[in-house]
Amino acid sequence: MLRLSRPHIDDEGIAAVVEVLRSGQLVYGAQGHAFERELEAWLGCSHAVLVSSGTAALHLSLVALGVGPGDAVLVPDFTFPATANVVLLAGAKPVFVDVDPGSYCVTPNAIAAAVESWHGPERLRAVMPVHEFGSPVDMTGLRAVARHHSLHVVEDAACAIGAVHEGRKVGTFGDIGCFSLHPRKTLTTGEGGILVTDDATLAHRLRRLRNHGMERGAVGMQFHEAGFNYRLTDIQSALGRSQLPRLQGWIEARRVLAQTYLLALAPLARRGLIDLPIDSPGHSWQTFMVVLADGIDRAAVILRLAEAGIEVNVGAQCLSMQQSFEKFVATDPQAVSARLYRQGLALPFCEQYNNADVVRVSAMLESVLQGSHV
Repeated sequence: MLRLSRPHIDDEGIAAVVEVLRSGQLVYGAQGHAFERELEAWLGCSHAVLVSSGTAALHLSLVALGVGPGDAVLVPDFTFPATANVVLLAGAKPVFVDVDPGSYCVTPNAIAAAVESWHGPERLRAVMPVHEFGSPVDMTGLRAVARHHSLHVVEDAACAIGAVHEGRKVGTFGDIGCFSLHPRKTLTTGEGGILVTDDATLAHRLRRLRNHGMERGAVGMQFHEAGFNYRLTDIQSALGRSQLPRLQGWIEARRVLAQTYLLALAPLARRGLIDLPIDSPGHSWQTFMVVLADGIDRAAVILRLAEAGIEVNVGAQCLSMQQSFEKFVATDPQAVSARLYRQGLALPFCEQYNNADVVRVSAMLESVLQGSHV
C-alpha cells in the first residue's frame, strides 16, 4: 500500500532518542532548550516555545492574548477543527470565513468583508489565518486589515513550516505563530507544537502557561496563574533536533514532487475532472489535494484507489458543517469550503516518495475517473 504519508524517521533520529532515554532526562530540559534556540535561528524569530501539540500552541496563544468570553475570533471555514476548537476552549466564539478555491486559504479581502459585516454581540478580538497544506496566506495584506481593525493575529502554520511569504517564513508575521510536529507534518516529533513570537513579554507568559503557571525563583517553584501541562519531552525534542538540519532539503524535495503531480494531472484538469491547487510562491507542500468535479462520487474513488494499493483521504473539514460548530452562524454562505470538504482528495505525498510514485498515482486516478461508476 502506498500510504498517504510517512514520517521521516531514520537511524540518526532513533539514535538521538535512545541517547536521551539512556540519560534519564526525559522531561523538558537541555534538549528542549537547544531545540528552541535552533528553531529561532531557522525560522528567523526572537522566541520559540515548545509545547505538546499544535493544538496546545493555538490554545496557549489565545489565552496569552487574553481572548475569552464575550470575544469572537475569525477562522477559516476550511481547515482542521482544532483551529476553532481552541476558540471555544478559550470561551470565545468562532466566526467562519470562506476560503479561496485555489489556495484553500482566507484572503485579506475576505477577512475585511467578515469584519465589516459582523453584527454579533461579541467583540471581534483576533483572526487566525491558516496556511492550509503549506500554502502561504497573504500576510502583508492580512496584517494591514488586522491592524486597521485592532485585531490580534495568531498564525496557524501547523502544516506550513518552511513556507515563505515575501522572503519571510510564515508563522513570524503575527502576534504569535503556531506550528505542529504531528507525524503528517514535514518536521515531526510524534506529537508536539511550536509557538513563535518576537514579543518577549508574550514569550515569557507562554513559557509560564505551558508549565502550570509556574516560575522557578530563589525559594523554589512559584505559581503565578492557572496554567497547563503542555510541555514537550526531551525525547521528542531530540528527534526534532535530528531532523531540523535536513528540513529545508525535505521541503525542496516536496516542491519538486508537487511539480511532478501538477504536470502529470494537468490533462485531468483540462478535461474538467479535477481542479488543481495553486502553486503559490513559497508553498511548502505538506499535503497535495485535488478537488474532484461535482458529480464524481469521492467515496467510490477512495475505494477504487485503495483496491489498487493507493491510500487517499479527505483534505480537511468545512467547520460550519460539523456538529460541534453547527450553532455558530457563518458570516456568509461558505460555498467554497463546503465544496472543498465534499470533493477534496488528498493524494499520497511526502519527500520519501519519488516521481514513479506520482506517475503511478496519477495514472490510477485517471483510470478510476474514466470509469462510469464514479
